[in-house]
Amino acid sequence: MSTQEALAARLRAIAHATPWCMQALHAVAQLGLPHCCIGAGAVRNLVWDALHGYAQPSALSDIDVAYFDAHDVHPESETQLRQRLETVLPGVPWEVCNQARVHLWFEGEFGYAVPPLLSLDDAIASWPEFATAVGLHLLPDGGIGIIAPHGLDDLFDMVVRRNPVRISQDGYAQRLASKNYAARWPRVTIIA
Repeated sequence: MSTQEALAARLRAIAHATPWCMQALHAVAQLGLPHCCIGAGAVRNLVWDALHGYAQPSALSDIDVAYFDAHDVHPESETQLRQRLETVLPGVPWEVCNQARVHLWFEGEFGYAVPPLLSLDDAIASWPEFATAVGLHLLPDGGIGIIAPHGLDDLFDMVVRRNPVRISQDGYAQRLASKNYAARWPRVTIIA
């Protein structure tokens, strides 16, 4: 078994053992979207809480649901999907984003344009840190699929490292200041 396969097995075991994660995966699966996952901070928190031995999960500002549908780039579709998730699993801070439309709003939000993304994998590969560039989805057989274009090393080594594909040095510095990783997870290594 390779290192990545071993880390993937650990990630699946952590997800299966974490009720909020399994509930979220089942809720998202009910949307019936072909290219969809939960990811980013939700997966990071899941793993880093487990590695720190926390009995209670860290508070999540949201559970990011990423999907890719180039045929429907209307923001209303994201709102409708979020509302469906709130019906299936209420009380969860859902954040739903069609990665096929990121280029349409990114410049207004972050001050610089980005090219259109080509797929869900392409989108996840562009997320701000390698440790958060990971998505999980439920497979038809009940297993957990993993999308990790940069591997799982930074996630399990608890390393925060800038992904230069999308985020600028300034944007990364702002993220580091706002996330306050070391206060939440003292064993984290931050590469500024």
